[in-house]
Amino acid sequence: MYAEKLIVKTDRFGKLQSLPKLPANQQFEAIFLAIENTSPLNENKKRSPHPDIAGQLEITGDIINSVAESEWNLPQ
Repeated sequence: MYAEKLIVKTDRFGKLQSLPKLPANQQFEAIFLAIENTSPLNENKKRSPHPDIAGQLEITGDIINSVAESEWNLPQ
């Protein structure tokens, strides 16, 4: 027995959009785990430091130029 992870999508009626190609004359056991969608609102949540360290940071220099721009991984 071996495991293979497949991600299948459903349409607006809950029917599978496409079935994977499987080996012939085999039995399969399927366990479906719903992937929770993260809404864009959760991605834009304002982050804040832990209360134990909040307000204890002091910026004493230029933090923008501390790392080369090529290392920022910005989209081109």
